Amino acid sequence: MAQDIPKILDRARRSLEKNKLREAITDYELVLNESAGHPEALMALAVSLWSLRLGVYLYIRVMSHHPKEDRRYAELRNAWRDNTNRNMFWFFQMQALLLAVLSTPFLMVCLNAEDSLKPLEAAGIILFMIAITGESLADRQLARFKADPTHRAAVCDVGLWRLSRHPNYFFEWLVWVAYFLWASASPYGWISIYCPALMLFFLLRVTGIPMTERLSLQSKGAAFADYQRRTSAFVPWFPKRS
Repeated sequence: MAQDIPKILDRARRSLEKNKLREAITDYELVLNESAGHPEALMALAVSLWSLRLGVYLYIRVMSHHPKEDRRYAELRNAWRDNTNRNMFWFFQMQALLLAVLSTPFLMVCLNAEDSLKPLEAAGIILFMIAITGESLADRQLARFKADPTHRAAVCDVGLWRLSRHPNYFFEWLVWVAYFLWASASPYGWISIYCPALMLFFLLRVTGIPMTERLSLQSKGAAFADYQRRTSAFVPWFPKRS
């Protein structure tokens, strides 16, 4: 059974992409039951699933407009001008360093000598499943909305996007909260609380919401401004009445 776990996770990923949530949850339960005595292996599988899902999604998104550059990188290129190559190099080096800094929860779980699954670890696993399912659903809804040519100038406000302007970012942050909960069951795992805090800071103040909303206002204008007025920026919540 253990050798089949990667195949089960890949099947769960495909189910998420097709919005087949019941099938995905069933596969997650199979993996959880098989890995219950090996928390470090389960963490490795969770991180692999998260990485694979995000990597496939970004690859499909980039290839959909290739060779046209992503608007965010094009804006950085215009701002940096003659210093673009140097700044891009350090920009990506900083991202690599950030990934190393954010790896503390994984290290704490792997250093834990206990094999039994503790309540905090179970809570982290459940939250991780909710988070990655929500993020996959949000990405799928946005992709389907953009695929309709009649929506070229429209703002996506369907499904989860009706409740939050950035549900994908919200559920991505929940992934890191799940990692923190998971690590908290290990000795000194509590120090990894800075990981979801740092991710929240970047999403709310740096490379996430600020740049995305600025570009959306430029391309969507008044329609996006109205969307901002009636829809929660981050945490999914009921929209305000018009």
